[in-house]
Amino acid sequence: MAEDRWIWSSDHLIPSRAGAGRRLLQELLDQLKRQHWVQHDIFSVQLAVEEALVNAIKHGNRLDHAKQVHVTCRVAADLLRVEIADQGGGFDLRAVPNPTDPQRLESPRGRGIMLMRSFMSRVQYNDLGNCVVLEKVRGGHDQPRQGGSTP
Repeated sequence: MAEDRWIWSSDHLIPSRAGAGRRLLQELLDQLKRQHWVQHDIFSVQLAVEEALVNAIKHGNRLDHAKQVHVTCRVAADLLRVEIADQGGGFDLRAVPNPTDPQRLESPRGRGIMLMRSFMSRVQYNDLGNCVVLEKVRGGHDQPRQGGSTP
C-alpha cells in the first residue's frame, strides 16, 4: 500500500496501564469525524480499538509497567489501519475458544476478538500473536477477513 495514500497518521508508545490509550483513541476518532466518516463506522472503530488496546495491555503485557504498547494509526479517504503491538509472549489464536459455543456462553474468553472481527473489515495477527492489524473500509459492509500473519 502506497504511503502517500494516508491523509493522517500517528505513532504512539503507551504504558501498560488501564486506560492509557484513551487519549490516542479519542485523537483517532476525532480524525475520522474530521474526514466525515459515518457514525456507525466511528462506533465500530471505537469498540474494536478499545478491545485491542485492553488485550495488549492486560493480556499481552499483563499490566507490566516496564512494558509498552506500540500503536500505529493510518487514515486514508476510504480506509483505516491500526496496528497494535505489545511486548508480551503472544498467544495462539486457534486456542481461543468460540464464545458463541453454547457451552462457552458464560465465559468471557474470546469475546473481544469476536467483537473486533464483527466490527472491522479485517483483523489479522502476526504469527507470535502479540501484534494485531485492524482495518476498516469506509462505509463498507464488513465481511471480516482473518489470518495468522501480518501482511
